[in-house]
Amino acid sequence: MTAARPNAPVLIIEDNEQVRGALVALVESEGYRVMEATNGVEALRLLRTTGTRPCLILLDLLMPGMNGWDFRAEQRRDDRLSGIPVVVVSADPLAVLATHTGVAAVLPKPTDPEKLLEAIGRHHAKD
Repeated sequence: MTAARPNAPVLIIEDNEQVRGALVALVESEGYRVMEATNGVEALRLLRTTGTRPCLILLDLLMPGMNGWDFRAEQRRDDRLSGIPVVVVSADPLAVLATHTGVAAVLPKPTDPEKLLEAIGRHHAKD
């Protein structure tokens, strides 16, 4: 039996269309709703202009436009967004340093689907 999922979606911020598609399919297959953004600028615009607050953000760090490091810094400065938990999923060799920014977890890319789903289940904001 699958545990009840939050009403709020998971926001996936990933520039690679194939990786983003795979993450969306995995997360949706577990009963979560999903929002998508291709970089930090798009994600901030989405977060600030829609009335939907995600229960969790899956964040890539290496993206054009606004990378994940800059997105995280901006998210932390915004009182309306700073409380949304973040799980970093990145191939950045320095990704482990994201723990110093208060993220909930850091997973290497490519990531183990079971570990990713476990991190989402453990860290998503409860309704």
